[in-house]
Amino acid sequence: MGGISPVTSEGTIRVAEVFGPTIQGEGALIGVPTVFVRTGGCDFRCSWCDSLHAVDSSYRDTWAAMSASEVMTRIEALSGARPLMVSLSGGNPAIQPLGRLIGMGRARGYRFALETQGTVARDWFANLDMLVLSPKPPSSGMDTDWALLRGCVDAAQGAQTVLKIVVFDEADYAYARDVAARYPQLPVYLQPGNHTPPPPEDDAATVDQDGVDARMRWLVERVTGDRWFEARVLPQLHVMLWGNKRGV
Repeated sequence: MGGISPVTSEGTIRVAEVFGPTIQGEGALIGVPTVFVRTGGCDFRCSWCDSLHAVDSSYRDTWAAMSASEVMTRIEALSGARPLMVSLSGGNPAIQPLGRLIGMGRARGYRFALETQGTVARDWFANLDMLVLSPKPPSSGMDTDWALLRGCVDAAQGAQTVLKIVVFDEADYAYARDVAARYPQLPVYLQPGNHTPPPPEDDAATVDQDGVDARMRWLVERVTGDRWFEARVLPQLHVMLWGNKRGV
């Protein structure tokens, strides 16, 4: 587990960065114009985490303590007050008090998607437009608590819920098949893993794109060879375009 696990009390949101508009680079909303609110703090520490600046408590002094109103003001400034999709990410954004922000933004026409590993269920998941559950496969070094994941699925009744699973190898692929079998009603998106996370301060970080592409081809062959026609295999579009550069 990472260094921060408790759910933050209602009020202050720890924010690592707010950026955009850009496009969503992965999953069900790939290509959709989006403003990103990346919160600080996580209850996991995945071996291949690509956003340590929003996970590791050693970066806590770089996170801003913001109210929901302050975050909403920043979103509106970036979007020119024209409603669009807002992606809530992290870290694990579910440990942050985001309910008021979601209600405030939706009242102004904004849509909200949140991505989490599925370890903390919140009642305000039901007010999201989309909940992206991204349980972590064996390569992450983390274990899945199936009861907690089920709690997140149940809490999101009313929101569109999808699965997004990173796959590096055969063990991860088998894990993805297991998760999908547990939730056959949920769309499942698979993406090849990216083994080259940059230091948080490195805006010029490069990616082993040849390796990622080879993993993508392998994953396509596994899915089609198994006749797993319900799964969708997608790249990380933002990695293809900008490498591992942080949002600004």
